[in-house]
Amino acid sequence: MASEGNAARGAIRLTLLTGFLGAGKTSLLNRLIGDPALSGAAVVVNEFGEAAIDPLLIEAVSSDGVISLSNGCLCCTVRGELVDTLADLAARGAQTPARVVVETTGLADPGPILAAIMSHPVLAETYSLDGVVTVVDGVHGSATLADHVDSRRQVAVADRIVLSKTDLASAEMLDTLRQALQGLNPRAPIVDAATIEGAEGILVGCGLADSLKRGEGFAAWLGEAGDRPQGATHSHHSPDKPHGREQHDHDHHHGHGHAHEHRHDGIRSFSLETDRPIPFDAISSFLEILTETAGRKILRMKGVVQLAENSGRPLVLHGVQGFLHPPAQLPGWPSGTPPQTRIVLIGQGLDERYARDLFSAFTGGIAPDTADRAAIEVNPLAVPGMRFSG
Repeated sequence: MASEGNAARGAIRLTLLTGFLGAGKTSLLNRLIGDPALSGAAVVVNEFGEAAIDPLLIEAVSSDGVISLSNGCLCCTVRGELVDTLADLAARGAQTPARVVVETTGLADPGPILAAIMSHPVLAETYSLDGVVTVVDGVHGSATLADHVDSRRQVAVADRIVLSKTDLASAEMLDTLRQALQGLNPRAPIVDAATIEGAEGILVGCGLADSLKRGEGFAAWLGEAGDRPQGATHSHHSPDKPHGREQHDHDHHHGHGHAHEHRHDGIRSFSLETDRPIPFDAISSFLEILTETAGRKILRMKGVVQLAENSGRPLVLHGVQGFLHPPAQLPGWPSGTPPQTRIVLIGQGLDERYARDLFSAFTGGIAPDTADRAAIEVNPLAVPGMRFSG
């Protein structure tokens, strides 16, 4: 996907709206489609039907199945592969939308969808991911999470979690559900659908560029701090104590980062941090080996890197399941944000110790009894647990 840095240069902003069957995705979409923030957007749905786009919004249907909505938006079904539909939208010339909202099927795992877009040579340069919004049924959400792995993965990769049907659920049910959601994704704000007044900050404005415009810095985009939408909650966990061999050095190398102890199917989130500037070739080698050996286990990755070659311009990283869109450098660090490398990993079955040891080896951290960068590049099997796939 086009990098966050390209978003300001005309890339099409893409929002992925997901959630399990019956969660209320389409109801939320119909409610927000008239918001001025979505004016002129294109909405991609899987199929038209009684539960799809509100018929009152439909103004005209073209020969290729694209529907014009009364607020100036376009709407279309997925014709064949989603990537083909997105490519068609991007090639509409003067009618190319500035924003696209894709509503997935209830059984869709968002990871492969994002990976397919990121790995497509045209779409990767044309689209910029605004965010993943996951709708969860306030009444049946706990049971759905317990019974369906796809619903857990939908929650794990979300930038925003929207709770629907909260008026039908008891306080106890909602409390239990919130705990389960925060266990899967402690970094995403949880928003009660009943409190949503517009698309801004929900279907619009989840990306880094928007976070920076609002003065939230990197922390809000990384899910570590910052302002939350009205009605949102966020669980905060203290950093773990260093794991055995891991420790702070005098340059405040945070090899232990932040980790969250909740585990569902091995889904967890942790961050890698260091105050040291990192050479570009070192961060490139780290990412190459990590994605080669554990890419499929990385549900999502976000990061900002302080480069040794140009420490005044942060490098922005974003990846899904082993696919990394081209990194981009921002003009400078946000006001009040000290230069620092922070990489957030959301993984399923991802060996945290392995990721930390690898990061430490390439960034100069202290990790006794582990291979250094030179040893790894000569012999990648020197890192405990290192195995090349395929």
